[in-house]
Amino acid sequence: MSEALIGFSAVFALALLRVPLAFAMGAVGFVGLGLLRGWAPTMANAAQVVYDTGFAYTLSVVPLFILMGNFVARAGLAQELFRAAYAFIGHVRGGLAHATVIACAGFGAICGSSIATAATMSKVAYPQMKRLGYADYLSTGVIAAGGTLGIMIPPSTILIIYGIVTETNIGKLFAAGVIPGLMCAGFLMACVAWITWRDPAAGPAGERATWGERLIALRDIWGVLLLVVVVLGGIYGGVFTATEGAGIGASGAFFFALARRSLTWKVLYEVLVESARTTGMLFTILIAATLFSSFVNFTTMPNDLKEWILHLGLSPLMVVGAMMVIYVLLGTIMEELSMVLLTIPVFFPIVTGLGFDPVWFGVLIVLVVQIGLISPPVGMNLFVLNALLRGVALREIFRGVWLFVVALCLALVVVLEFQPLALWLPGFMK
Repeated sequence: MSEALIGFSAVFALALLRVPLAFAMGAVGFVGLGLLRGWAPTMANAAQVVYDTGFAYTLSVVPLFILMGNFVARAGLAQELFRAAYAFIGHVRGGLAHATVIACAGFGAICGSSIATAATMSKVAYPQMKRLGYADYLSTGVIAAGGTLGIMIPPSTILIIYGIVTETNIGKLFAAGVIPGLMCAGFLMACVAWITWRDPAAGPAGERATWGERLIALRDIWGVLLLVVVVLGGIYGGVFTATEGAGIGASGAFFFALARRSLTWKVLYEVLVESARTTGMLFTILIAATLFSSFVNFTTMPNDLKEWILHLGLSPLMVVGAMMVIYVLLGTIMEELSMVLLTIPVFFPIVTGLGFDPVWFGVLIVLVVQIGLISPPVGMNLFVLNALLRGVALREIFRGVWLFVVALCLALVVVLEFQPLALWLPGFMK
C-alpha cells in the first residue's frame, strides 16, 4: 500500500509543477509498475493498453456521440431550444434564466459535454439576459451550472468512460442519468426562483408569448427531438447497443445539419477536426489512467483500503458519503475527468465490495463532477465563461455560482439517500 501512496503523491507533485495530469498519471503508472514488476512486462503492458484502447469497439461510442453533438450544435439547435423554452416560461420572473436551464438540459441530450453546453449557451443566452437587464452574477451562474446538465442527461461522455473503465452497462448508465438529470434541472430552476425572489431586479420578467408563437417555436425543434427519442429509446429498449445508437445518432445529426443548410465544406472540416481533437484528449487521459490503474492494482491498495474501512465499523452508506466529500473537495483543485479516472481504481472495488450497485455509483460520480465543474477556483465551466464573456469579471462569475453549487450538493445528497431515483429506469432494461 505504501507504494501506491508514493505514486499518488508523485502524481500530485507533478500536477503542482503544471505537468498535464494525463502525462503525470501515465509516467507514474509506467515507472511504478516497472519498479515493481520489471521493465519487460511493463513495456508489454503499456503497449497492450495503447493497442486495446485504440482498437476497442466499445470505445467507438465516444467519438460518435461527440460527432453527433458537434453536428447538431452547428445546426443552430441551441438557439431554437432556448427560444422554445423562453416562449413558454419567459414571462415569469427570472424567465430567461429558467429557459437557459431547460435549453441546457435539451442540448445536453444530444451533446454529452458540459463545457460545450456552457460555451454554446453563453453565446445564445447571455446576450438576451444582458439586453433584458439581468444581473451578471445570475446570468453567468445559471449558464455555468446549466452547462453541467450536459454530462448527466444522456448521452454523457463521463458516463460512457465510467462504463468502459468499470465494465458497467452503458445503456443502464444512460437510463440511470435521466431522472437525476431532470431533478438537477429542477433544483437549478428552484435556485433561480430563490435568487429572483431575494433580488427581483436580478432577473426581470419578459414578455408573454402567444400560443401561436409557442407552437412555432416547438415546430423548429421537432427534428432533433425525434433524433433523441430514436437514439436513446433504441438503446433503452434494447433495439441496438450504445455504440450502434451513437452511429445512428451521428448519421442522423449529419443529415439534420445538411437539411438545414448549415453544413458547408468548411463547417464539416471544423466539426471533424474538433471531434478528433476532443476524442484524442479523452483517449490520452484514458490510456494514462489505465496505466496508473495497473500500478495501483498491483500494489493491492484497493483491497488493503477496503479491509481497513470495514474494520472502522462505519455503515456502507457513510463510507460512500465520505467518498463523495473527498470528490467534492478534490473537484475544487483538480480537472474533473482526470480526478475520476485517478480515483476509480481505489474507490470502485470498495463500493462494489460493500454491495452497492455500480450504476448508482456512476450517477454519484457524475454529480460530483458537475459540482467540480462549477466550484471555484478551478471549475472548468467558470473559466470557459470567463474566456468567452470578456466584459464580466471572474469574481462576478465566482459570486454567481455558489448558490448553484449548493443546489447540486443537495441533489447529490438526495441521490445518495434515495437510490431508486437512479435505479428505477435501469430496472426495466434487460
